[in-house]
Amino acid sequence: MPILNAIVHRIEKAAGEAPMSLVPATSPLPSSPALDDLLAGFNDAFNAKPKAWGHFAETTPEGEVSSPFASELAGYLEGSRDFVAFSRDLAQRIATLVGAHLSLSGDLLVLHHEVGDARFLSFALLHHRAGFAIDEALQVVSARQLNLTQMSLAARLNLNQWQAGDSRQYLSWTRDRGGKKLAEGFAALLGAEEGVDASGETRTLLKAFSDYVEQEDLPEEASREKTDALIDYASDQARRGEPMTVEALSEVLDEQQPKAFYDHIRNADYGLSAEIPPDRRTLNQFRRFTGRAGGVSISFDSHLLGSGVEYDEDRDRLIIKQVPRQLREQLKRQS
Repeated sequence: MPILNAIVHRIEKAAGEAPMSLVPATSPLPSSPALDDLLAGFNDAFNAKPKAWGHFAETTPEGEVSSPFASELAGYLEGSRDFVAFSRDLAQRIATLVGAHLSLSGDLLVLHHEVGDARFLSFALLHHRAGFAIDEALQVVSARQLNLTQMSLAARLNLNQWQAGDSRQYLSWTRDRGGKKLAEGFAALLGAEEGVDASGETRTLLKAFSDYVEQEDLPEEASREKTDALIDYASDQARRGEPMTVEALSEVLDEQQPKAFYDHIRNADYGLSAEIPPDRRTLNQFRRFTGRAGGVSISFDSHLLGSGVEYDEDRDRLIIKQVPRQLREQLKRQS
């Protein structure tokens, strides 16, 4: 993953009521193996985060330009604005936003990098945690470590897709920390609007898959295999930070009939987007049904519903057709 430009600006919270202050860097970071490893760690952590997917909004509802971020980024890419100035202005706006909603200091990492033929602009506000290290004298020393899992704000932009103008999902950003006001402020800072509801689209895709399995009247083993294939494909795309496509998924589900699931989606008109960002939480819920209440804990694979397990909605009863052997022996001993 070649890094074309990288920089870190520090955002500090002083004591008391003082506002956030920016400590800007004056030059980009030099290339190094550590920086390459940091980019790899950022990608892994970012891909695991709940995100919104969308694009730049041309104007606000009031008809004003939504954010200077897109125009300043275009200026940097065209060569009329240098990377240090572009990233510093971004850091200043991030500092103002963080000061209004959080009380944490952090370092803003901004990266212009490539993955294969694709070019990306990524940034994240990273915080620190106390850690330990062993020095050259084999003594334990304190060390401040970047906490990649604690990203207050982070975004990634696929520059190829943005400039080609053929996608509405080239921009993704985190929205799992700091509450609704911070999330709305971050989207406004980016000038972004959601192009697709990742969790909603993933739920619709899974509903279409369940309908497909029921329609095909597949045996339990085949149903389990296809469910595992779907989850594996979706999880792999999530780890890569890439969307799913119905055509690719259809090929994964049935190599003998690679268009079968795709035709099912098209003929039933589920209204799915061409590209679907996988939502990890929705996928995890689909793999297993779980519940706990009143001392009873139940968990089973989703594909068993309707075969090994039935739900009687009218009487609110769950019928387990095949009691696990260990549980059955316990029940027999008790009786």
